[in-house]
Amino acid sequence: MPRSVNHVASRARRKKILKLTRGYFGARKNVWTVAKNTWEKGLTYAFRDRRNKKRSFRALWIQRINAAARLEGMSYSKLMGNLHKAGIEINRKVLADLAVNNPEAFKAVVEKVK
Repeated sequence: MPRSVNHVASRARRKKILKLTRGYFGARKNVWTVAKNTWEKGLTYAFRDRRNKKRSFRALWIQRINAAARLEGMSYSKLMGNLHKAGIEINRKVLADLAVNNPEAFKAVVEKVK
């Protein structure tokens, strides 16, 4: 009996990856082995950078809060320490948004903890 190889499935599997690598430079878009390696590497970068995005946004929020707090005559660390002492549960994302878009509300929060 002749050997049976499912060319349809294997070709479809390759086409799926090659479709995902469209737009890459050179052999990365059309040579199967190079494209597959590039695509797999891209998945690891995506996984890593989803975490790095959270890290960099937190750093941005802290910088914004610090800048706004210093306009009110208080440092970031003092503000956060006083917030925790006062039992005000407000996260950095919301605080940074208040500092940028609603300075009056941010000022009210700072006055509350002074």
